Amino acid sequence: MSQITQTEPDVILIGAGIMSATLGMFLKELMPEMRIDIYERLDVAAAESSDAWNNAGTGHSAFCELNYTPQLPNGEVDTQKAVKIAEFFEQSKQFWTYLVKQNRITNPEDFVNSIPHMSFVWGEENVNFLKKRYEALQKFTIFKGMEYSEDPEKIKEWMPLVMEGRENSTEPIAATCMKIGTDVNFGELTRDMFDWLGKQPGVNMHFGHEVRDLRRSGTGNGKWKVKIKDLEQREKRSVYAKFVFIGAGGGSLHLLEKSDIPEGEGFGGFPVSGQWLRCTNEEVIEKHHAKVYGKASVGAPPMSVPHIDSRVINGKRELLFGPYAGFSTKFLKQGSYFDLATSIRLNNIKPMLAAGYHNIPLTKYLIEQVTQSKEDRLEALRSYLPDAKMDDWELETAGQRVQVIKKDPEQGGKLEFGTEVITSADGSLAALLGASPGASTAVSIMLDVMKRCFPQMVSSDDWREKLEEMIPSYGKSLNKHPELLRQVRHEAAEILKLDKLDDKYYE
Repeated sequence: MSQITQTEPDVILIGAGIMSATLGMFLKELMPEMRIDIYERLDVAAAESSDAWNNAGTGHSAFCELNYTPQLPNGEVDTQKAVKIAEFFEQSKQFWTYLVKQNRITNPEDFVNSIPHMSFVWGEENVNFLKKRYEALQKFTIFKGMEYSEDPEKIKEWMPLVMEGRENSTEPIAATCMKIGTDVNFGELTRDMFDWLGKQPGVNMHFGHEVRDLRRSGTGNGKWKVKIKDLEQREKRSVYAKFVFIGAGGGSLHLLEKSDIPEGEGFGGFPVSGQWLRCTNEEVIEKHHAKVYGKASVGAPPMSVPHIDSRVINGKRELLFGPYAGFSTKFLKQGSYFDLATSIRLNNIKPMLAAGYHNIPLTKYLIEQVTQSKEDRLEALRSYLPDAKMDDWELETAGQRVQVIKKDPEQGGKLEFGTEVITSADGSLAALLGASPGASTAVSIMLDVMKRCFPQMVSSDDWREKLEEMIPSYGKSLNKHPELLRQVRHEAAEILKLDKLDDKYYE
């Protein structure tokens, strides 16, 4: 562990996950002289939501995730969220490309690999939806190159394992395929960034340190007083900083509440846990090389969209199915069963009760998931792999997510499936709440944090020039600049050692 500096930091980052790592990299690139302290209660970085086993590992670019393109009451497909997420993920790839080019990170194949992204549905209604989705997305340059098929033989080429056992079925099926998808080990990426950050002057990383409280310092200097406990030495101390970022995953809500900023009032959290089926048969694993996403059950949270998922974790091919949703009152995988109860405040109890009332189907869905038997899980798996055998799979616990609950003028409270950035009026504190697409869009989320909290610096010529160097599409829409899209994708493929692209992705 680093020696504790006697100099007050400029910035405190709480939580050693992908968000803090990304913000830390940005700030150190933009202001090398900046002093940064990082506090993590566990003894390693990226052990909670950013860990490879605790998230989908999908480079979320909306190529295959059907929940990003909801069907509107008039039957049309809403593409707004999908286009935004696709743009955001391209920003992430550009930033990672910059970090590799500058030798901030080496061996990109340890954290990112090419893998096709596919959607697969069955039944006439779902087939019609997928076709509409495909046609709607083809209006945007960023989705060019996507293929659509209802031909069982073509779909068998794309996903042979999924098609085994369907030879005699007459049920209509359809699939889309985007071959430029990625699999990302966000845990490895996070650790790579912290490895570099921890070696820089002015950066101090403190593992095994828990932030217990944070308040305005009361001295009128605008600083935050952050109370910290060294869990190994059992020592407590306070650190003062001009800016604090709360990127502690499920632990962020409690710390936001302790900050007492007015902007944080009314926010609550609803925890959702998850499980995977992990394939143990190497022959089965080798038959599937794609991320195949289906449609979520009615009432299911977005993190529970079922997918049969080829992964690369710690250099080894893995095959997962799930996730199966569950419920726990913990806000972190290594949290406390009292997390939900202790998050309730007078200012958020009404939104939380209202959100619960308006999400009864979700409650019913979670109860069903929690009470599933081994046979129930096998039945769900066989919807995607008809010939699956339970002996080839074992159950693994996935990560814990806390969905955001916020005030809503119409309903009283609303359950949000996504990420939410909360900042104080003076920009001295920022907190990140929520879940998917989270890690995949960390770069765009942290750009937003910097715009809110360092507005004068972000608008300066020096910062803008540096940001454009790190992210060539910064401030531009790739859908409106196809040549720039071609440029950044080709460079990312070369530098990150991804599959080379052909012209169909820009036509």
